[in-house]
Amino acid sequence: MAEPTVQQLFDLTGRVTLVTGGTGHLGSALCRALAEAGAQVIVSSRKRAQAQAAAQALPGQGPHFGVELDHMDPESLAHGFQDALQQAGRLDVLVNNGHEPLAADWSSVTAEQFTHHLANATGYFLLARHLRDHAVSQGKPASIILLGSMYGVVASYPDAYADICPASPVAYHTLKGGIVHLTRHLAAYWASDGVRVNCLSPGPFPNEKAPAAMVERLTTKLPMKRMGQPHELKGAIVFLASDASSFVTGQNLLVDGGWTAW
Repeated sequence: MAEPTVQQLFDLTGRVTLVTGGTGHLGSALCRALAEAGAQVIVSSRKRAQAQAAAQALPGQGPHFGVELDHMDPESLAHGFQDALQQAGRLDVLVNNGHEPLAADWSSVTAEQFTHHLANATGYFLLARHLRDHAVSQGKPASIILLGSMYGVVASYPDAYADICPASPVAYHTLKGGIVHLTRHLAAYWASDGVRVNCLSPGPFPNEKAPAAMVERLTTKLPMKRMGQPHELKGAIVFLASDASSFVTGQNLLVDGGWTAW
């Protein structure tokens, strides 16, 4: 067997990927990366028209499609997954990126809010299981990527938020820490099925709505002294989705400007 080239390892031509939350700040960059690497991309959103518009704007050969999928609703999740299969014929890669946010911090979050927020992880698991079962039924390998966070590994700095906005939500930290370990568990159980499961954990990638004063404070906490740009996740997502990471499973890849290095 000839040794594959680097270009071949990172090439996603012929692969079909489903990206949840594919119209958002980071999700749209992930979709572009996969499309640019040659994949056919299925963009999901709670709004079908928004998903379809985002899919049509993607580069590459495609064809790319949009589906309606709410990963917080098991019925919507199942319908959206089946819609993606019907449109594309198969799925090879799942990127669990969708996220329903919660603004309440530890001082005000209710029991109901906390519990509901953790349902983000439930949706990640159910979608991952759908893809695993599909891959096994087809006798094909698959790659699953869960979106974690640096806050699934370390605590936040209270002084980064003080007198500006609520603290980083405790439920979010609980959620993302759980997703990191969910990755390890599924990777161990599904490796024999040919299904790889990894986690991509971004550091600070604030959107334009983030308070400027908070962003300035966060910048002081990073060795690189700057925030991340969405395109800086593109290489990582292609790596995890492609054969370039064929011997990588159960790992948490942090793209955080060095935040967790100290």
